[in-house]
Amino acid sequence: MNRTATSEAFSGVAVSAETVFLRDEPLARRTTLGVGGPARYYTEPASTADLRNLLREAARHGIAVFLLGRGSNVIVPDSGFDGLVVRLRHRSWREVAVENGDRLRAGAGVRLRELCGEACRSGLGGLEFLEGIPGTVGGALRMNAGAMGGWFFDLVEWVRVMTLTGEEKVCSRDELHFGYRVCRELLDEVALEAGLRAPRREERTAIRRRLAEFQEKRTESQPKESSAGCIFKNPEGDFAGRLIDELGLKGRRVGDAEVSGVHGNFIVNRGAARADDVLELIRQLRAEVARRKDIELEPEVLLLGAEWREVL
Repeated sequence: MNRTATSEAFSGVAVSAETVFLRDEPLARRTTLGVGGPARYYTEPASTADLRNLLREAARHGIAVFLLGRGSNVIVPDSGFDGLVVRLRHRSWREVAVENGDRLRAGAGVRLRELCGEACRSGLGGLEFLEGIPGTVGGALRMNAGAMGGWFFDLVEWVRVMTLTGEEKVCSRDELHFGYRVCRELLDEVALEAGLRAPRREERTAIRRRLAEFQEKRTESQPKESSAGCIFKNPEGDFAGRLIDELGLKGRRVGDAEVSGVHGNFIVNRGAARADDVLELIRQLRAEVARRKDIELEPEVLLLGAEWREVL
C-alpha cells in the first residue's frame, strides 16, 4: 500500500504492492466537475483478490463503498465522503479483446473511447455512439450510458460482478434490471468486466467516418469547460436542456458554478466553484422549471454519499 490507514479498518488487509491505498484523499481532482472534499479512504486495487479483500474489510467495519470511474456524472460534496472510494484504474482492469468475430470482452476500467478504438480497428460497427462519453465500461454499465440514440445495454450480453462481501458471479443480460440511466443490480455490486456484442461487422473507413461525425456533434453541442455532464434526466417527451434554455436560464451563476451557454443541461465550473454552489444552482433550476412549467426535473448526476431528496 502507498500509505497505511491509521485506524483499525484496513490496517491489516493483505494486498499486493501495486494496489494504491490512501487516506483523506482529495476527490475534486479526480472528477470532471472538479469540486468536492476528500474520501476517508481511497483505493485502486491491482487485482480481483485485492478488491475482494478490501471490500470484505469495508463490509466488516460497516464502511460505505463507492465505485468511481473517470469521475464524470458525479458531484462530490464539499464535506467529502466518509467511506471507501474504489477506482478500477490499474492496467489489469483495462484489458479489451475481440472474441468470436463480433464479441468484445472489456474490463470495467476500459475507457469508452478505448473501447470504440478497438472496435474500429477490428471492423466492428455500432459502438460509435459511445465516442466522447467521458466514462469507463464500469460506469457505462451502472448508468446504462447513452448518446446519439444508443444505449450501452443494447450491446451487453453478460456482466461479471462482485458483491460488496466479495462473492463473484456472472449475470446474463436477461438477469439484469436496467433502464434510463440505471442498472439496479450495480447500485450495490461492482462490475468487473462485460461481454459485448457488436451490432455488425463493417469497413473501418465507415466506422471512422461516423466517429468523426459524432465527435463533431458533441463539440458543437456540449461545453468544453469542466462539467459533470448532463445534470437532469430528460422528462418524458421533452428535454431538460430545452426547458432550461426556453426559460432563459442559461448563464445563471452561483459563485463559479454556471449554467452553460452552450447546453442548458450542463453546469460548468468557471474555475473555483464549490459543490455547494453547484447544488444551489441545481435547486434554483428545479424550482424555476417547476414553477413556470409544472415539471419536476430529476437529477441524473450522482451525489456521492447522499440522497438527492436530502439536499433538494
